[in-house]
Formats: sequence, structure tokens, C-alpha cells
Amino acid sequence: MRLFRLAKILSIVSRYGLDEMILEHEPSGRLAALSRALHFWRRFDTPSAVRLRLALEALGPIFVKFGQVLSTRRDLLRPDIADELARLQDRVPPFSSELALAQIEEAYGRPASEVFAEFDSTPVASASIAQVHFARLRPEDGGQDVAVKVLRPEMRGVIANDLALLDTLAGLLESVWSDGKRLKPREVVAEFAKYLYDELDLMREAANCSQLRRNFHGSRLLQVPEVYWDQCTTTVMVMERMRGIPISQTGALLAAGVDLSALSRAGVEIFFTQVFRDGFFHAD
Repeated sequence: MRLFRLAKILSIVSRYGLDEMILEHEPSGRLAALSRALHFWRRFDTPSAVRLRLALEALGPIFVKFGQVLSTRRDLLRPDIADELARLQDRVPPFSSELALAQIEEAYGRPASEVFAEFDSTPVASASIAQVHFARLRPEDGGQDVAVKVLRPEMRGVIANDLALLDTLAGLLESVWSDGKRLKPREVVAEFAKYLYDELDLMREAANCSQLRRNFHGSRLLQVPEVYWDQCTTTVMVMERMRGIPISQTGALLAAGVDLSALSRAGVEIFFTQVFRDGFFHAD
């Protein structure tokens, strides 16, 4: 299985010319020349940064997540690559609603209809680790409108295999890249692995959300959704549904009469309050 996955990765690396991007930093230049000779028919009109993003999207959720994390390390990347990797947010295709319901029913040990009075099969958001559906709790549980975050099926096995291959690729990069030993790509992968495994436990995420809600209780700046603990498991997280305009949609914010300067100041105040008052920073 791992060999098949490695073959697929190498095929995508070749298709998007990532081997050239890696080998151009090899001090002797011989490997880069050999690669060009072996792939003499290849011609790329697309910038290398764009090809890197497209390759990560083709490689699947774990590599997309790695690109997202890497995009924050502008100290390691060229500006064009960092900008392109930042576009990976919310670029992961959703998995089917049937799989989502199967994951929910496995987590609860009973049909989803016994937990939710309504469940929207169309996801409202899809990311590399999980996706979100809107639902409504049954009347006996309060009947609230909720957001249901569902972990992607079989993520642990996928992550273990892909992280092992990422570590191998990072080791190769470290050996052929002139800056490899200084930038330590294998350490970056190890840090990413720890972060990724933490994200696989939605009970941990629910606890972090509840902590943030306690910290900002009564705040005029930030409203944090309530977590419904009776419906939470390690693979399913249920929280209060929030309605609003995403901060990235500046046109819609302006149309709604939002003062963007005041919003920016509030964002800065929220950030510094978390860091300096609470010592607890929630990146979401």
C-alpha cells in the first residue's frame, strides 16, 4: 500500500515538475541536469509556485494541510510560494454525506435520526481533517440549531502513511538542497505531525473551544459557540450554530454597514487579550 502511494506521489511530482524545483538547489547541478535530460519533453508555462500548490491539491488532504501550515513560515519560503500556498485554505473536496452519516452513527452507536431532528447532507465547509454540516438537535435535547464537525474517515491510517512518506521526502530534500541542513525540513515535518495528531481528537478541540468561551464570557468583542458535550465524541463535535459574515468577504461586510477599521482593532484586541491576559491562544 505504501509503495503504491509512493508511486502515485512520484508520478504527481513528475507531472508538475517538482523534481526540478527540488534539484535546482543541489550544489553540483548534476542531478538537475539528469532530471532535465530524462524529462526532455516537459515544458511548463505555469509558474513554479502555482505548480507546487496544484501538486499538493492533487496529493490529497494531508499534503494540503502541510501546505497550509508551511504557508505560515515565510521565513523559509520565497514570497511567491508563501502567497500561493496561502490559497490552499478550504480547497479540499468534501467526502460524501453517506460517509459522514456512517461516521456519526459509528461514533454514537445509533442512527443519526435519534440524535438530530434535522441533518443537512450538504457540507457547509470542508477541510483537510474534517467537514461541517448544519443540523438541529432533537426536541428532548433542546432543539437547538447546531454545526456538526465530522472527522474524515480512516484519517489515522492515511496520516501515518503520508507522514512517513513526507519524512522520507524531507530527508531527501535535506540531503540535496544547499539550505537543507539549515532549514531542517525533517524537523518541520515532525512538528507538523504532532500538530496533526492533536487535530484528530475532536474532544480536545471541543475542550479548547469551551476554554475560549469561558475566557471571553460577557465580552463585547467576541462570541464563542457553545459546545454540546453530550453529543461530542473523538470523531464528532457538535456546537452552537453561529450566523454571520466571514471576515474574508469584505464586500458583504461593507454592504452590511460594518466598520472595517473598528473590526480590525477588535481583532488585534482579541489577539492580545488571548496572549497576554489569558495565556491561551485559539487560532480559529
